[in-house]
Amino acid sequence: MKVEVWTDMICPFCYIGKRRLEAGIEKLSHPEEVQIVYRSFELNPHIQVDPSDDITGIAAAKQGSTREHMKALQDDISMRAEQDGLKFNYDTAKPTNTFNAHRLLQYAMQFGKGDNVMERLYQAYFTDSLYLDDLNILVSLAVQSGLDADDTAAMLASDRFRDEVRADELTAKRAGIRGVPYFVINDKYAISGAQPVDVFAEALQQAWREENPIISFKSSSVDPKASLCEDGTCEVPLKSSNESNDR
Repeated sequence: MKVEVWTDMICPFCYIGKRRLEAGIEKLSHPEEVQIVYRSFELNPHIQVDPSDDITGIAAAKQGSTREHMKALQDDISMRAEQDGLKFNYDTAKPTNTFNAHRLLQYAMQFGKGDNVMERLYQAYFTDSLYLDDLNILVSLAVQSGLDADDTAAMLASDRFRDEVRADELTAKRAGIRGVPYFVINDKYAISGAQPVDVFAEALQQAWREENPIISFKSSSVDPKASLCEDGTCEVPLKSSNESNDR
């Protein structure tokens, strides 16, 4: 079963949504059968910032709000994150363009390390306050996620995986995806936002039943009155008078 996730590393609800999706997957009888495919989505594709800039001030200016109001919103998001076991440090987070981080994610998925890198990128931005547009930092995160340092550095120094990032973003645009996180299960069920765990669990279970239907076995030898336990009670079906006479 496949779950596609459109996401950005600087999206707080994407990180929260990842945790809730994972919790929903764990409720499945076969969680190991779920394949997560990350899709690139840049919230601020053209942003030009300095890592020393104030992330709260930048966000307030972008939304036409005050710094105080934005700080209150960030505090609220941080409290929500704590409920899912996450630690957000907005006060020291470094604003960044995420294009190179997305290229790294695309590269990592070629080696089955997409989830490792995605998790490390979220943590690097929200918890560790690392600058995600520093290529040396990205190489370090890649190595921590199980990738080769020299190969990763060579990839980042090139323009490889640029087209893959742009292709994901074009797909999102054509599909009308305007925000993240956005989840698509088995090319059929779409979930927008960091929904509660039970929402993910129900959607996953529905997709699982459709992909793995249980079909009753048909045979002339099947006894429709075979004994079974039901509702906590085990009883032997009573024989009809005809059945008794036959024996």
